[in-house]
Amino acid sequence: MATTSNPGRAKPATTAKTATQKAARTTKTTTRKSAATTRTTARKATSSTTSTQPKTAVGQAQVLAERVVLVPVGASLLARDNLVSTVKVLATKYRTRASVERELKRYERRGATARNRFERQVRRTRTKFERELRQRRSTVEKTVKQNRRRVEREVRSVRNDLEKQSGTITARVEKLVSEASERIGSVS
Repeated sequence: MATTSNPGRAKPATTAKTATQKAARTTKTTTRKSAATTRTTARKATSSTTSTQPKTAVGQAQVLAERVVLVPVGASLLARDNLVSTVKVLATKYRTRASVERELKRYERRGATARNRFERQVRRTRTKFERELRQRRSTVEKTVKQNRRRVEREVRSVRNDLEKQSGTITARVEKLVSEASERIGSVS
């Protein structure tokens, strides 16, 4: 055991962590060391720790075999713990008839709340759909009415033009017929 400046207290031997801390302190106090030297010192301090992975193939196989056995055991123990805690919670929650009735009422309220929320959502959706349908219907009716008015106006305009043109054509034909009959009458 190494002693410190306090004569009455003993300090444990230096570990890899304290060696790293000392190396870091030394690099801070020494201003002339380069960055590469600092990295090398830190690397040496951390590499002195032991690795958890075995170096030999036999050791690695042994670790793998242990894992194969321990993983299912640990998983089954966790499942058992979860099951036990669930059963304990249920046993304390449903210990008496009053607590069972209280929980049933709680579930019923929760169900009623969910049902009401769903019904509101359905009503809201139906109202929105009906509103959009009415808007679209009125838009279509408005467009049809405008188009019908436009077509009727154009038909009236064309009819008036035809009547005017037929009147002028009739007048011309009568004039031509009268001129032809005058010429025929003057020739004979």
